[in-house]
Amino acid sequence: MSEAFERAIAAFEPAQLPLAVGFSGGADSTALLAACASRWPGQVIAFHVHHGLQAAADDFEQHCRAVCERLGVPLVVHRVDARHALGDSPEDAARRARYEAFADMARMDAGRAPVRAIALGHHADDQVETLLLALSRGAGLPGLAAMPAHAERNGLDIHRPLLAVPAADIRAWLAGRDLPWIEDPSNGDARYTRNRIRAVLLPALAQVFPQFRATFARSSGHAAQAQQLLGELAAQDLETVGDSPRIAALQALSRARQANVLRHWLMQAHGCAPSAAQLDQLLDQVRACTTRGHRIHLKVGAGFAERKGDFLHWYNAPPSPKTLL
Repeated sequence: MSEAFERAIAAFEPAQLPLAVGFSGGADSTALLAACASRWPGQVIAFHVHHGLQAAADDFEQHCRAVCERLGVPLVVHRVDARHALGDSPEDAARRARYEAFADMARMDAGRAPVRAIALGHHADDQVETLLLALSRGAGLPGLAAMPAHAERNGLDIHRPLLAVPAADIRAWLAGRDLPWIEDPSNGDARYTRNRIRAVLLPALAQVFPQFRATFARSSGHAAQAQQLLGELAAQDLETVGDSPRIAALQALSRARQANVLRHWLMQAHGCAPSAAQLDQLLDQVRACTTRGHRIHLKVGAGFAERKGDFLHWYNAPPSPKTLL
């Protein structure tokens, strides 16, 4: 039952050591930490993020310390304030805080070799949940690609070696090694959409489509490949239209390519992810921009896109009236 887990660990080759493992104390990160520590003894460090969101958070930390001591793995703990702002998703706020904490821990000067790679315990069930959430939100290709097996964030190489491994296989591997893990009480909280997917949709999918984890993973892989091609096309088109984009050059492209290059420009140059409605409005204004007097001033992401002469610009905050033409 645990063959898939063992194959995934055998195939995992981080770019460099030492390797950090994101360690929450749950089953998935416990199995990943133990397997990595066995494969690269003395070269693995556990990173634990203390979110402070639950009364049991201190107990989680103590559990992680005990497991790391048993495995002979050093543990680094980082405490964060992961409370979400009004209107923000608590899951998204905790996720952002966690990745920032990983980067902070990697930069710590603890008398060891610098950490530039981290392995996370996301598995096949997590990948399916991510894909279903993306579908429910009408996501485009980046969302449908779900979680990448390898990515770079905040200067860290992020590896997810277990994305093809079902959660049941991971627990079967753990059961054969008598390693304890903790069950996060929030995993049973039906207020969170991801938990409802896990409790209701995944069992139903297993009945109708027994191989859904593998087939969904293939679909996410196809989406990721298509998104990579769109990214390469957008980079080429951005060289043509310029940064900031020349409106006439944008108008020479098809609407689909305009959307692709503008989305790429906004994200790469400004870290801005426009909504579908905002991007459609911007495209309409670019198309209507046929006279020198046509004004563009639209809310896009957290800032504003506006016309300035022959070019399109984006600002963090509303520009002063003097900059408007």
